[in-house]
Order: sequence, then structure tokens, then C-alpha cells
Amino acid sequence: MLAVLSPGQGSQKPGFLTPWLDLPGAADRLRDWSGHAGVDLIHLGTEADAEEIKDTARTQPLLIAAALLAAEHLPLAGSVVVAGHSVGELGAASIAGVLPAEAAITLAGVRGRAMAAACALEQSGMSAVLGGDPDEVVATIEKHGLHAANRNGAGQIVAAGSLEGLAAFAAEPPEKAKIVALKVAGAFHTPYMAPAESELAAAAAGIEAHDPGRTLLSNFDGTAVTEGREVLRRLVQQVTSPVRWDLCMNTLKELGVTGIIELPPAGTLAGLVKREFRPIGVPETVTLNTPDDLPAALDLIARHSAQQ
Repeated sequence: MLAVLSPGQGSQKPGFLTPWLDLPGAADRLRDWSGHAGVDLIHLGTEADAEEIKDTARTQPLLIAAALLAAEHLPLAGSVVVAGHSVGELGAASIAGVLPAEAAITLAGVRGRAMAAACALEQSGMSAVLGGDPDEVVATIEKHGLHAANRNGAGQIVAAGSLEGLAAFAAEPPEKAKIVALKVAGAFHTPYMAPAESELAAAAAGIEAHDPGRTLLSNFDGTAVTEGREVLRRLVQQVTSPVRWDLCMNTLKELGVTGIIELPPAGTLAGLVKREFRPIGVPETVTLNTPDDLPAALDLIARHSAQQ
């Protein structure tokens, strides 16, 4: 069984869309999508530096546009499993047939701007916790009044909340855990993002959602969601809810996934899957970063679709 993964914020790299513009129609597609996103996607994906594309308001629509641009070149069967990490869920929802690409990119633009604005209201941040006992890590996070905003599996949890709380947490880390402060604008996937959730809900209210045509996993609890309106509700709620990528990977295991394609900018999710699946056997994986990777992706689709 084949799974297609759409990465989230933090995976972007300067110039990562440049090679994709050589494909026929790609530049026109990105110009059209830029109108829906409210940002210049071609500039951001080719000329902008790391600082510019770190801006949440720019990064989120850029990532969804990149994933959907690449996905257009993949002949995916209906039996493919699709999942996205954080904002990547919008790309996954579009690939699953819940949202048109234009709607997914529009919502990514609204989401990015609203979350950036929410970050400016209070000083907050995030820190990655690497290693340690997961239950002890979460307990220590909560002890300091913080939130376990991302549970990514493979020994990685992200704490989020006030800067004071994060400093106290770093001074008293869980046993055998390493704390790494993340360069982000604020505490994503926590109650700090409540204003952004309200704004995204207002934008989503006017969008028609279709039931998924492929198995679509939710960051909320790792389960497959079968109703379009429920997918849209969860996409909105996820702004203030923890990302449970660990549970999504558990479901990939239960479904017997044997092949994985990560959409551009690829690498982060493939790395988590590799570490998480190592004890039982790592699925064959293609990290789709440039059009040069398309032949390997097409070969993977042909072989693993045949196994379904």
C-alpha cells in the first residue's frame, strides 16, 4: 500500500521551487495560485531568502502550493493513503479530493496570516524535546504550564507556550531529554492561536467540502476521516489542537503501508517515518524534491499500487 505525505512548516528551503518551474504550465499555475494565496509564490519559492520564507504568513501557502504542484504529476489510485503534517493537512485534503487546490491554497493563506497575527498578541514560542520517556516529557511540559503541541513520534515532542515557561522547562529538562529552542514566531497548536482558529473558521464556512476519495488521516487522532465537512472542521480545530503525527504513523503501520512518497519540500516526514518504522521494517520511500525525482516516484506508485 502506498502513502503520500505533505510536509509542514519548517521544511521549506530557499529556492526549492526553482526546478519545478521548468515543467510546462508550472509558472502559470503558480501565478494563478498566488492570487488565491495573497502572496507571490514564484518569488517566495525561487528568489526569497530563508528569513523571508520563515514568515508564517508566507510559508504556509507556499508549502501547500509546492505539494499540490508536485502531486499533479503523480497518477495516484483511489486506494492511496494521504496525510499531512500541520498545515500540510490542507495539501493532503486537496489530494484526497476534499478541497479544490484553489480552496486549499486560499485557506493556507488565511491560516498563515491569522497565525502570524496571533503570534504578535503575546510572547510565546516552541522547543523541541528529543529523547526521554514520552509520558515523563509530557508531564514535565504540563508542569511548567506548557502544551505538548506536536507529538511527532520517533522520540520527538514539541513543547509550546510562554517564553518564561519554556525557559523554566529548559532549566529543568526531563531525564535523558535534550531541549532545542525552535526559531518560530509563537506557540502554534495551542490556545494562543484561538484568534487564528476563529478567523480560519470564518473563511472555511464559505467553502464546499467533498467526502474524501482516498483514505485521509487526521492529525487530531491519526484516524481516517470519511466526511468532507468533518475534515474541514478538523482542519480549523487543528490550529489550536496538538499535532499527533505519532498517531498518524501508527495508522500507517496498521494499514500495512509499504511505500511512501513525501511531497516537496521533502525529507522531514520521511526521516520521522524511517526512525519510527525501523523496528518493523522501513517502507520504500521517495523524497520528491525536484522533477528529477519523478521517475522514481512513478516507479514506486506502479509497484506498490500493484500490491494493493
